[in-house]
Amino acid sequence: MRLNKSNSLLLVVLVFLSVALLGCREKASKETAGSELYNIFPKGELGPAGNFTGKAWNMGLVPNDSTYTTLVGNVYFEPGARSNWHTHPAGQILIITDGVGFHQIKGQPKQLLHKGDVVQCPPGAEHWHGASPDTGLQQLYIVPNTEKGIVQWLQPVTDEEYKSK
Repeated sequence: MRLNKSNSLLLVVLVFLSVALLGCREKASKETAGSELYNIFPKGELGPAGNFTGKAWNMGLVPNDSTYTTLVGNVYFEPGARSNWHTHPAGQILIITDGVGFHQIKGQPKQLLHKGDVVQCPPGAEHWHGASPDTGLQQLYIVPNTEKGIVQWLQPVTDEEYKSK
């Protein structure tokens, strides 16, 4: 095909529109990036309302058994969602895989959590964890030595506790 003036103009217009559309798509991706997390596991089941404020989804990954005596799973907290205060007789390890959230041990300052953070919660420590108000949080949890028990659920985290510094 030979390029004449009208074909050249058409080609320039098509290239311009393609670049403009790709730019709009990139901008839209950046604007929604903070609200949508990358899920490497299925969402799982909605956590019981008696143990969470807001919606938290749990996907068990390694079931408890007598060989490993360890429970492993993934939790996705929607923005603003959080666990109740709770304890684990043998402690708990959290690995943050995406989003922004918080963890707090009773009587200590609230910790800000980001992707890549690892939290070691000591045995028996009363604590809570969850998403920030504007961004969800995705975490892996590891509960070791389950023969000692798994979790004791306590009272909800108040809005005042959640919003505190």
